[in-house]
Amino acid sequence: MIRKAEKKDIEGIEVLLGQVLAVHHKGRPDLFKEKGAKYRSSELEDIISDEKTPVFVYIENEKVLAHCFCQVVDREETGASFARKTLFIDDLCVDETVRGHHIGKAMYEFVKTWAATEGFYNITLHVWECNPDAVAFYKSIGMKVQQYTMEEIIEDGD
Repeated sequence: MIRKAEKKDIEGIEVLLGQVLAVHHKGRPDLFKEKGAKYRSSELEDIISDEKTPVFVYIENEKVLAHCFCQVVDREETGASFARKTLFIDDLCVDETVRGHHIGKAMYEFVKTWAATEGFYNITLHVWECNPDAVAFYKSIGMKVQQYTMEEIIEDGD
């Protein structure tokens, strides 16, 4: 079952956020810590209750197996671009024990349907180049590259 996240889901969401951190740390240890938390529990409560940051969860046997953190982005019209309402996916994670079972696709399709009914123009997200499985997944569900973020590291950081 997929639904909007509730306070009772926070513990399961925190487990998944830890898995996301591990993937990011493995791919970019220069940017991501080995241990840590993206959000404190109190921050997660605020995010879940905010209409501008909807969070969806995939629940099976009362366990959170996937989450999708979203952000509503309202862009005003400018002299060069049209106004649009975008749903930005900040984080989509499927528990590592059930990856490959089409839960990610089901989660994305649910969010896409929700976004359509809410009048969004598009869905966007960022995906790390060091996570080729995620890149392949997003392409497989029909997403296309909109823009690239490029970098050149100029300082070792040590």
